[in-house]
Amino acid sequence: MKWTVVRYRAKIEEADHNQRLSEAVFGELQERKPAGLSYMVLRLADGTFVHIASVADGAGPLSGLETFRAFRNGVEDRCTEAPQVAEATLVGSYGSGR
Repeated sequence: MKWTVVRYRAKIEEADHNQRLSEAVFGELQERKPAGLSYMVLRLADGTFVHIASVADGAGPLSGLETFRAFRNGVEDRCTEAPQVAEATLVGSYGSGR
């Protein structure tokens, strides 16, 4: 399983638009229900967004979703701090936060 964490800060005037684009990804995920994929997006009070994804070996990546491609289109223009991508190692997890 591969874990990826992406963090960036959206421009104040773009934060709500960025959130709507992220929510559209979750809508497509609910419809398609891809196996082997876990995805979470957090929005912090300062406009920072944190995306956490885990993809099992052989599972399709998020980039295969039309809504995710739409989200990625222009993401840097919506940011004051460019996206920083890091691979991560899961230490532990409990529940899903919902």
